[in-house]
Amino acid sequence: MKRPDLKRWLLRRADSPRQNLNLLLGGFTLFSAGAAVLLLAEYLIGDSWQRELLALGGLILAGAGSILAAVGYLCLSLLRLFRFFNDDRHHD
Repeated sequence: MKRPDLKRWLLRRADSPRQNLNLLLGGFTLFSAGAAVLLLAEYLIGDSWQRELLALGGLILAGAGSILAAVGYLCLSLLRLFRFFNDDRHHD
């Protein structure tokens, strides 16, 4: 991706706060599901390899949710600042 294309994509992304909020909420939901699976594995399943496998799955879900929520948060906050500083009206 060329530099102007990246800048254009970032500006378009900054102009879609609803999609960015959906990313944040989707990440939070995925993280919560992973945390619930971890709790399920810890307290409802006895010591076995299934417990460890379920805990690993919960950890993967929680990690993916954390990354997705972080991307959504960065898009909501930092890209709005990027939009403000790259707005052509401010440079006239």
